[in-house]
Amino acid sequence: MRLAPYALSTLALALSGVSTPALAQDVAPAAADQQDQNAAIMAFFEEYDAQQLATSPLAKSYRGIKDSDYGRWDDGSDEAEARAHAAEQAALKEMRARFDPAKLSPENRLSYRLFEKRAARTNAAFKYNDYGYVFDQMNGAQSQIPAFLINIHRIDSKSDARAYINRLYGIGPGLNQAIASSKARAAKGIMPPKWVYPYVISDARNVITGAPFGEGPDAPLYADFKAKVAKLGISAVEKDLLVEQAAQALNDAVKPAYEALIAEMAAQEKVAGTDDGVWRFPDGAGYYAERLSNYTTTNMTPDQIHELGLAQVARIHREMGAVQKKMGVKGDLQAFFKYMRETPKFYAPETDEGRALYLAETQKAQDAITPLLPKWFGTLPKAPLVVKRVEEFREKSAGKAFYQRPAPDGSRPGTYYANLYKMADMPLTEVEALFYHEGIPGHHLQLAIQTELKDVPAFRKFGGVTAYSEGWGLYSEKLAKDMGLYTDPARDFGRLQLELHRAIRLVVDSGLHHKRWTREQAIKYVEDNSADAPGGIVKAIERYIIYPGQATAYMVGRLKISELRDKAQKPLGSKFDVRGFHDTVLKSGPVPLDVLEEQVDAWIASRR
Repeated sequence: MRLAPYALSTLALALSGVSTPALAQDVAPAAADQQDQNAAIMAFFEEYDAQQLATSPLAKSYRGIKDSDYGRWDDGSDEAEARAHAAEQAALKEMRARFDPAKLSPENRLSYRLFEKRAARTNAAFKYNDYGYVFDQMNGAQSQIPAFLINIHRIDSKSDARAYINRLYGIGPGLNQAIASSKARAAKGIMPPKWVYPYVISDARNVITGAPFGEGPDAPLYADFKAKVAKLGISAVEKDLLVEQAAQALNDAVKPAYEALIAEMAAQEKVAGTDDGVWRFPDGAGYYAERLSNYTTTNMTPDQIHELGLAQVARIHREMGAVQKKMGVKGDLQAFFKYMRETPKFYAPETDEGRALYLAETQKAQDAITPLLPKWFGTLPKAPLVVKRVEEFREKSAGKAFYQRPAPDGSRPGTYYANLYKMADMPLTEVEALFYHEGIPGHHLQLAIQTELKDVPAFRKFGGVTAYSEGWGLYSEKLAKDMGLYTDPARDFGRLQLELHRAIRLVVDSGLHHKRWTREQAIKYVEDNSADAPGGIVKAIERYIIYPGQATAYMVGRLKISELRDKAQKPLGSKFDVRGFHDTVLKSGPVPLDVLEEQVDAWIASRR
């Protein structure tokens, strides 16, 4: 039996009142031993994090750390990944040997369990370590490399600028390493479908188009470097010299590496197949089952995921019917979908003014919800949130919206990215729900609070559990309605449309990777069951194909959080405090769904 903290305190007080000297002598060493165990496990986690950081210059940069590694890339070889996996499993073994959970504080006991669960998930995933795609339209190195330099590598001094130049030179060997890995996997039959390759090639060409590679506007990295150096308090001569050195690095290292990438992708495209699901891989069923388990932190089978999706689609369709009546749109649900999909007033123009309008509507959503937050949350983040358009070099292939967490030292705000490449794929009806998911009270609130946690190990401050984080994002969309927002029925439809989007994911993800649906079958299912814009449908299906299982975590996590809120609210009645519930969910950081339920159960018991 695990005693709650207050129970342990009461027990200690009772024992301290006993006058027997021998008993008093027994208690003191036990307390000291417990104190030693707690201090020791915190030191253990700190040392493990230091070892991890020592092998990852990129992780240091994300945290805002500048040291002698600022200017280097991570080792992306299979050997390096094997060493990292072995180090984590060795740390797990050491932790179990050195520490007794019964002698740890509740917070450290939770850290112990979470480290065990994380190690178990990564161990299961390592069996399929070479099944992921090195280059694809969502996570490929061809766009992740420049995105990192543009968004993460800060230039506050001349030495920072030189570090940027060093990283430009490092792109050559790093990208060549990735190309070799991609080639080796392709030889084993692990390669994306044929339609992926044009996206990757296009992204790669965008990186090396323009100055200093040729005529035209500055290429993305060159423009970024020049803009950052221009803000330094150094002489014009020094700035010019740095820019000249960057141009040389871009031509000498970046251009040939990207040309080699384009050549390899073109070669692979010629032999790539047209089947989409991972069922086509050796032990594809085992791989997909592992992905579902990893992302959802449940034991749900592909068939259970599929049936849950069908049930949720039917439920949301019924709710949409009620909104249709409010809006006075005649006809069946398909007619309503057609009306919402094709009515011009629900879209911003395909112009600079239209893109500015979309961003202005996003700002309105932020302004509407911000003053309401203290009534619903006891803990709020300190880090600010900014809204940015996805950079043009990667907007064609990037997702419609995403979030980047702030740096723990405050040097970088949280950032909500909106993809305004094609305004027809970004209906204004979804502006509010998208912001509430990616910004506040969604990912920004959750991830900034997580990053600002005190007295927890780094793996809890900076790690993630997809079902928890994405479940919270989707829960936040509905929470905003509870807070009195979506006063326009069309915007409420947009909320339901995005929720339907996540329910449909359960159906099509399992359809593609388990039931052997084609890309066209999946697209047709979405067309028949939602008001998604045609371009958005294609992009979404293409995402699920190269990211098996991930998209299922949103609805699974959201349903669990909503279930736990109901589980608390019904028995507690007037004692239910929504601020306390949200703090309980958020202040432990990301946890698997079974652990989240335990946390909420303990909170319910404490309120009673």
